[in-house]
Amino acid sequence: MILPILTYGNPILRQKATDVDKDYPGLKELIENMFETMYNAQGAGLAAPQVGLSLKIFVVDATPFRKDEKKLEGFKKVFINPVIVEKQGKEWLFNEGCLSFPEIRENIWRKPVITIKYYDENLISREETHDGIAARIIQHEYDHTEGIVFIDHITPFKRRIIRGKLNSIKKGQVRVDYKTIFPANKQKSFN
Repeated sequence: MILPILTYGNPILRQKATDVDKDYPGLKELIENMFETMYNAQGAGLAAPQVGLSLKIFVVDATPFRKDEKKLEGFKKVFINPVIVEKQGKEWLFNEGCLSFPEIRENIWRKPVITIKYYDENLISREETHDGIAARIIQHEYDHTEGIVFIDHITPFKRRIIRGKLNSIKKGQVRVDYKTIFPANKQKSFN
Protein backbone atom coordinates (compact mmCIF):
# COMPACT_ATOMS: atom_id res chain seq x y z
CA MET A 1 0.00 0.00 0.00
CA ILE A 2 1.30 3.45 -0.88
CA LEU A 3 1.43 5.64 2.21
CA PRO A 4 1.19 9.45 2.26
CA ILE A 5 4.49 11.23 2.89
CA LEU A 6 4.56 13.99 5.50
CA THR A 7 6.05 17.25 4.31
CA TYR A 8 8.12 19.94 5.99
CA GLY A 9 6.39 21.52 8.96
CA ASN A 10 4.90 18.33 10.34
CA PRO A 11 6.13 17.95 13.94
CA ILE A 12 6.77 14.19 13.59
CA LEU A 13 9.71 15.03 11.30
CA ARG A 14 11.38 16.79 14.25
CA GLN A 15 10.87 14.04 16.83
CA LYS A 16 13.59 11.60 17.77
CA ALA A 17 12.09 8.25 16.84
CA THR A 18 11.73 5.30 19.20
CA ASP A 19 13.17 1.82 18.78
CA VAL A 20 11.14 -0.78 16.92
CA ASP A 21 10.18 -3.65 19.21
CA LYS A 22 11.10 -7.09 17.89
CA ASP A 23 7.43 -8.04 18.19
CA TYR A 24 6.17 -4.93 16.38
CA PRO A 25 2.88 -5.96 14.74
CA GLY A 26 2.85 -5.78 10.96
CA LEU A 27 6.59 -5.10 10.59
CA LYS A 28 6.88 -7.04 7.32
CA GLU A 29 3.88 -5.21 5.88
CA LEU A 30 5.27 -1.83 7.01
CA ILE A 31 8.58 -2.57 5.25
CA GLU A 32 6.76 -3.57 2.05
CA ASN A 33 4.61 -0.43 2.22
CA MET A 34 7.65 1.78 2.77
CA PHE A 35 9.42 0.34 -0.27
CA GLU A 36 6.27 0.69 -2.39
CA THR A 37 5.83 4.30 -1.20
CA MET A 38 9.48 5.14 -1.87
CA TYR A 39 9.38 3.67 -5.39
CA ASN A 40 6.11 5.44 -6.17
CA ALA A 41 7.71 8.77 -5.20
CA GLN A 42 10.92 7.91 -7.09
CA GLY A 43 13.05 8.16 -3.96
CA ALA A 44 16.25 6.36 -2.98
CA GLY A 45 15.34 6.16 0.70
CA LEU A 46 12.42 6.59 3.07
CA ALA A 47 12.27 6.72 6.88
CA ALA A 48 9.27 5.79 9.03
CA PRO A 49 8.85 9.35 10.40
CA GLN A 50 8.23 10.49 6.82
CA VAL A 51 5.13 8.27 6.73
CA GLY A 52 3.90 9.38 10.14
CA LEU A 53 5.48 6.71 12.33
CA SER A 54 8.03 7.87 14.88
CA LEU A 55 10.00 4.64 14.63
CA LYS A 56 13.69 3.92 14.01
CA ILE A 57 13.37 2.20 10.67
CA PHE A 58 14.27 3.22 7.14
CA VAL A 59 14.60 1.62 3.74
CA VAL A 60 17.03 2.42 0.94
CA ASP A 61 17.51 1.38 -2.66
CA ALA A 62 20.55 3.07 -4.17
CA THR A 63 20.25 1.23 -7.50
CA PRO A 64 19.36 4.46 -9.39
CA PHE A 65 22.93 5.64 -8.64
CA ARG A 66 24.57 2.57 -10.16
CA LYS A 67 25.85 4.65 -13.10
CA ASP A 68 27.87 6.72 -10.61
CA GLU A 69 29.02 3.73 -8.52
CA LYS A 70 28.70 0.22 -9.99
CA LYS A 71 28.61 -1.37 -6.53
CA LEU A 72 25.18 0.21 -5.98
CA GLU A 73 23.53 -2.19 -8.43
CA GLY A 74 20.98 -4.01 -6.26
CA PHE A 75 21.89 -2.04 -3.10
CA LYS A 76 18.53 -2.47 -1.35
CA LYS A 77 18.42 -2.60 2.45
CA VAL A 78 16.21 -2.25 5.51
CA PHE A 79 17.67 -0.62 8.64
CA ILE A 80 15.87 -1.23 11.94
CA ASN A 81 17.07 0.49 15.15
CA PRO A 82 20.18 1.81 13.41
CA VAL A 83 23.10 3.41 15.20
CA ILE A 84 25.88 5.10 13.27
CA VAL A 85 28.95 4.24 15.32
CA GLU A 86 31.54 6.06 13.24
CA LYS A 87 31.85 8.65 10.49
CA GLN A 88 35.18 9.04 8.72
CA GLY A 89 36.95 11.02 6.05
CA LYS A 90 36.85 14.51 4.66
CA GLU A 91 33.31 15.79 4.12
CA TRP A 92 32.20 16.01 0.51
CA LEU A 93 29.49 18.05 -1.14
CA PHE A 94 26.58 16.46 -2.98
CA ASN A 95 23.23 17.81 -4.15
CA GLU A 96 20.44 16.20 -2.10
CA GLY A 97 16.69 16.25 -2.23
CA CYS A 98 14.09 14.87 0.16
CA LEU A 99 10.58 13.53 -0.42
CA SER A 100 9.40 15.60 2.57
CA PHE A 101 10.74 18.77 0.88
CA PRO A 102 9.25 18.72 -2.62
CA GLU A 103 10.87 21.10 -5.12
CA ILE A 104 13.91 21.76 -2.90
CA ARG A 105 17.42 20.50 -3.56
CA GLU A 106 20.52 21.68 -1.70
CA ASN A 107 24.23 20.95 -1.63
CA ILE A 108 24.97 19.11 1.62
CA TRP A 109 28.31 18.23 3.22
CA ARG A 110 28.57 14.71 4.67
CA LYS A 111 31.32 12.31 5.68
CA PRO A 112 32.19 9.78 2.94
CA VAL A 113 32.50 6.67 5.13
CA ILE A 114 30.21 5.41 7.90
CA THR A 115 29.98 2.34 10.09
CA ILE A 116 26.45 1.45 11.15
CA LYS A 117 24.93 -1.17 13.45
CA TYR A 118 21.33 -2.20 12.78
CA TYR A 119 18.88 -5.06 12.43
CA ASP A 120 17.83 -6.16 8.97
CA GLU A 121 14.28 -7.09 7.91
CA ASN A 122 14.78 -10.56 9.46
CA LEU A 123 15.88 -8.97 12.75
CA ILE A 124 19.44 -10.20 12.27
CA SER A 125 22.01 -7.89 13.85
CA ARG A 126 24.45 -6.35 11.36
CA GLU A 127 27.43 -4.04 11.45
CA GLU A 128 28.64 -2.68 8.13
CA THR A 129 30.82 0.03 6.70
CA HIS A 130 29.56 1.95 3.67
CA ASP A 131 31.09 4.70 1.61
CA GLY A 132 30.21 7.12 -1.17
CA ILE A 133 26.61 7.58 -2.22
CA ALA A 134 25.41 4.62 -0.12
CA ALA A 135 26.86 6.27 3.00
CA ARG A 136 25.21 9.55 2.03
CA ILE A 137 21.75 8.01 1.55
CA ILE A 138 22.05 6.11 4.83
CA GLN A 139 23.09 9.26 6.71
CA HIS A 140 20.17 11.22 5.20
CA GLU A 141 17.61 8.59 6.25
CA TYR A 142 19.26 8.01 9.62
CA ASP A 143 18.92 11.74 10.30
CA HIS A 144 15.15 11.38 9.89
CA THR A 145 15.09 8.88 12.77
CA GLU A 146 16.98 11.42 14.89
CA GLY A 147 14.56 14.29 14.16
CA ILE A 148 17.05 15.96 11.80
CA VAL A 149 16.11 17.09 8.30
CA PHE A 150 18.53 17.76 5.48
CA ILE A 151 18.12 21.54 5.56
CA ASP A 152 19.62 21.44 9.06
CA HIS A 153 22.92 20.88 7.25
CA ILE A 154 22.79 24.17 5.33
CA THR A 155 23.80 27.60 6.56
CA PRO A 156 21.31 29.98 8.18
CA PHE A 157 21.86 32.28 5.18
CA LYS A 158 20.81 29.52 2.74
CA ARG A 159 17.75 28.75 4.92
CA ARG A 160 16.71 32.40 4.66
CA ILE A 161 17.05 32.20 0.88
CA ILE A 162 14.72 29.18 0.68
CA ARG A 163 12.28 30.43 3.35
CA GLY A 164 9.63 31.20 0.72
CA LYS A 165 9.85 27.67 -0.69
CA LEU A 166 9.62 26.21 2.81
CA ASN A 167 6.50 28.28 3.53
CA SER A 168 4.99 27.10 0.24
CA ILE A 169 5.53 23.50 1.32
CA LYS A 170 3.87 24.14 4.70
CA LYS A 171 0.86 25.63 2.90
CA GLY A 172 0.69 22.82 0.34
CA GLN A 173 1.46 25.21 -2.51
CA VAL A 174 3.91 22.93 -4.32
CA ARG A 175 3.49 20.43 -7.12
CA VAL A 176 3.80 16.85 -5.96
CA ASP A 177 3.05 13.69 -7.92
CA TYR A 178 2.96 11.32 -4.94
CA LYS A 179 0.70 11.04 -1.89
CA THR A 180 1.54 13.73 0.63
CA ILE A 181 0.13 15.39 3.71
CA PHE A 182 0.87 19.08 4.12
CA PRO A 183 0.83 20.42 7.71
CA ALA A 184 -0.90 23.80 7.33
CA ASN A 185 -4.29 22.61 6.26
CA LYS A 186 -3.95 18.81 6.37
CA GLN A 187 -4.37 18.93 2.60
CA LYS A 188 -3.62 15.71 0.81
CA SER A 189 -2.15 15.49 -2.64
CA PHE A 190 -2.46 12.29 -4.61
CA ASN A 191 -0.85 11.19 -7.86
